[in-house]
Amino acid sequence: MAVALKQANFVIPEDLLNELKQLVGQRQQSKFVAEALRKELQRERLKSALETSFGAWRDEDHPELRDGVDAYVRGQRKSSRSGRTS
Repeated sequence: MAVALKQANFVIPEDLLNELKQLVGQRQQSKFVAEALRKELQRERLKSALETSFGAWRDEDHPELRDGVDAYVRGQRKSSRSGRTS
């Protein structure tokens, strides 16, 4: 399935444009910039999600993790091993 393409004009620093031209073939520059933009937009979405969800996990809702996740997991593993018979 083909993706619809639109032309966009951006102003970027000359040194970035020169480096792009040096490193990426002329016919691949739009694809390179689109992928870089896609990655940066994903990073911004993740950053926003982290910022908006900060504080959603409250310590009082999970007292079993008071001593840390490592201690909790170790305790779970230890209790499951003690119930085994060889």
